[in-house]
Amino acid sequence: MDYYFAHDYGVDACHAEIARNIKPALAFNENCNYDEWKSQVKEKLTELLGDKPEKTDLNITLEWEENQGDFVERRYSFTAEENCIVPCHLWIPKDAPKPCPVVICLQGHSSGMHISMARPKFEGDEISVAGGDRDFAVQIIKQGYAALVLEQRGFGERYSPALRKIFPKAKTTCAHPSMTALMMGRTIIGERIWDVSRAIDMLETIPEIDSDKIALMGNSGGGTATYYTACMEERIKIAMPSCAVCDFKESIAKERHCSCNYIPKIAKYFDMGDIACLIAPRKLVMVAGELDHGFHIEGSRSAFDTISAVYKKAGCSDNCKLVVGDEGHRFYAKPAWPVFNELAGWK
Repeated sequence: MDYYFAHDYGVDACHAEIARNIKPALAFNENCNYDEWKSQVKEKLTELLGDKPEKTDLNITLEWEENQGDFVERRYSFTAEENCIVPCHLWIPKDAPKPCPVVICLQGHSSGMHISMARPKFEGDEISVAGGDRDFAVQIIKQGYAALVLEQRGFGERYSPALRKIFPKAKTTCAHPSMTALMMGRTIIGERIWDVSRAIDMLETIPEIDSDKIALMGNSGGGTATYYTACMEERIKIAMPSCAVCDFKESIAKERHCSCNYIPKIAKYFDMGDIACLIAPRKLVMVAGELDHGFHIEGSRSAFDTISAVYKKAGCSDNCKLVVGDEGHRFYAKPAWPVFNELAGWK
């Protein structure tokens, strides 16, 4: 008999029960002193996200520039922190009045940021582009905005060599860097937030970009980074996280997810809906899938109920919207962009 698999000792059931019954210390309360509560949430989330990197010179490098017909494409790299270079592509629409709004886009667990540009590199990339509206930069240009395509830590060109040695065909390798970040008193979510903030620093140096009109979007792991970054980075005027915002008990505490989703001790203090107070009154478009088996729709709707209550308390009920697609874990471009455009008011 294989004793290792002879019995179900209930470790997942144990944790699931804790997640269902936990009472976060800083959960939203209708009767709270909003400003005081928001300050407490900001202080605690800042602590939980871990130590911040040290700022260094950006060392912005324009690697090349090409005419792509409707837009000009520039390949940049910049230094987010010592020993940490971030590659990115900036697409600037030719016909848009300058300076123009920009949408930073983040791919989730995939083979890399080239998916956002609809440029397949590896087997299966075509399905990711065509089957899930993940060609974010293409969509953004069609909306008349500039697009900054950013490679996240552990994905694509920023893969983890340590993990690639073990899984040579892996498309994403964020498990190892997310764990080593914890050892150093950091979280990889906190590091990804830092990279977006430094990307915004770079955008502020580019004259064709309106740095007062910066948006952030992403799906799955990109949606998670989008949501937390919008909480911490006030220069983001509108955020559109997709298939990521969900009560913990119906998502990362219920189903297996990559370790980059987890922030130590976070469920003791708040759930995802609660921290929307750090985004309000700025604009938020939350996208979810009716059949998403990783972020269950009942948890996403519950999270949005909390978000709506938070926005109401903040006096800006009209600044948050929920878009639900009728399929699974993917972005829903057709219904989402009209809502984004209406909320942003940039067109």
